[in-house]
Amino acid sequence: MAAPVFDHVGLSVADLDAQRRFYREALAMTEVEEEFALPEAHVRSAILRSADGLKIELIERGGSAPQEFADPFDGAGTQGYFHWALHVADLDQTFAHLIEAGATEVSAPAPAVRPGARFAYVKDPEGNLLELVQPAA
Repeated sequence: MAAPVFDHVGLSVADLDAQRRFYREALAMTEVEEEFALPEAHVRSAILRSADGLKIELIERGGSAPQEFADPFDGAGTQGYFHWALHVADLDQTFAHLIEAGATEVSAPAPAVRPGARFAYVKDPEGNLLELVQPAA
């Protein structure tokens, strides 16, 4: 059997159009790989893809409830998924760009546990946690 390969991360969102705009601006996810709507279930979905292949599926379902964590430690207190992470070449530049695009600071760029690495956390406009990781040089 061939080893599985990661395909995408999925986020349940309150406003598909607003989140699509944010991820297009914040992470240059300009290509729509797939879109669908299930009106009877009050569901709309779009899979966005960046030029380097990063994919995110945004799913809007009427009446969905938010799951928001104050920070990574709060998220770790609930079993299941609570954040997703991206390797970045320049943590400070990427962090500033995401804040400018509408993200909220959770933790500013700082040294990580891994020697030489740095990390930061932001929340997207709906409160989803995103970790930025700059690997050791």
